[in-house]
Amino acid sequence: MSPPPAVAESRIAARTLFAALVWPALALAGAVESVDGRPLYQLPEPGSYELPVIDRVGHYELLSASGGRVPLLDIGPGSCAVVSFVYASCPDAGGCPLVLASLRRMDRMLASNRELASRVQVVTVSFDPVNDTPERLAILRDHLKPMGDWRFLTAESDREIRPILDDFGQDALRLVAAEDGKPLGVIRHIAKVFLVDSDFAIRNIYNSGFLDPEFLLRDIETVLFGERPSLEP
Repeated sequence: MSPPPAVAESRIAARTLFAALVWPALALAGAVESVDGRPLYQLPEPGSYELPVIDRVGHYELLSASGGRVPLLDIGPGSCAVVSFVYASCPDAGGCPLVLASLRRMDRMLASNRELASRVQVVTVSFDPVNDTPERLAILRDHLKPMGDWRFLTAESDREIRPILDDFGQDALRLVAAEDGKPLGVIRHIAKVFLVDSDFAIRNIYNSGFLDPEFLLRDIETVLFGERPSLEP
């Protein structure tokens, strides 16, 4: 049975948006790592440095891509999460699409290390619940084709997502027209990714301008297998 016209149109729009923004961003994600096949910088060995606790975040529930309510972070001892905040219609290829492309590369790299992959959960949260419904995030997930534990979450409303954004320190401001106050469909933000350990402590924060999948993996190994400094009261 064919889907209703409105649903089919939404799916086509999501696929078009993905092709226009995320695939070009994959090239940008690769450009972060090397120029003419040579590394831009020397990566430190995992565990050769410390990642002090930056802050701690609380426990929350959101909507999964299947529509059910699930924990924002579903991790236990000896594991960690890579949390990103995006919105699907972000028009800046160097913003949310680049974050998704970089995480996709990391997901592929994790797939080659089953032991490490079993300890890492990737969580992508939309801060545009009005438009990013569970169905739309399911389409995004299907296009990214995760190979590991990569979850796509949204909220029931702006009111529900706001405390979570505030807790993580993720900015997201809906722009409105000066004339009539109507939404412009654009959310001003700085795309961020957070590395969170099993104590819900933030251990590092990345932006789209510095999100090297290899460096992120080394941070993950440092958090999981290195010393874990505590947050001073």
